[in-house]
Amino acid sequence: MVPTRRLGSPQGGSAVRPIELQTLFRYNRASNERLLSAAAQVPPDRLTTAAPVSHGSLLGTLAHVYAAERIWRMRCQEGVSPPALPTGADFETLAALCDRWAAETASWAAYLAGLEEGDLDRAVRYTNTTGTVFETPLWQIMLHVVNHGTQFRGEAAVLLTQYGASPGDLDLIGYLRSVERVSSAG
Repeated sequence: MVPTRRLGSPQGGSAVRPIELQTLFRYNRASNERLLSAAAQVPPDRLTTAAPVSHGSLLGTLAHVYAAERIWRMRCQEGVSPPALPTGADFETLAALCDRWAAETASWAAYLAGLEEGDLDRAVRYTNTTGTVFETPLWQIMLHVVNHGTQFRGEAAVLLTQYGASPGDLDLIGYLRSVERVSSAG
């Protein structure tokens, strides 16, 4: 078994609270929605055009972000470790991916809403897609999910920009500032 390494607090506790994780996942959702909206402006054949990105195409990259969110929630919430991730080939259209992603986003929101601070230190035991067993604190996994999405949204944003459909600024601070503007205006 891989030992659990706790980051953040010297006492081994979570470095974040549920409210911060909820904010990060709202940012995650908003960034994903911007990407999907931009992708809807791209001709369908460009979605699957081979590209020099980790998952072979724009649709492959978007599907990977969705798949990672899904598999991590299943591991954390349901205690299930699927043996494989869905890929771009599992989605006939961007709309099909969007539909499944919307349902997954709702599942994450419901899961996050039920978490309490003490839950975040819970060790999640799971098996990755190569069969290796790990045990990791829940809060570390949740930070990873958002960070992982940021990496692959960056790859997708480069392709979208090349295809003439830039999603614009996807930075966390930009999102937080836009939320602050909306809340102070309302």
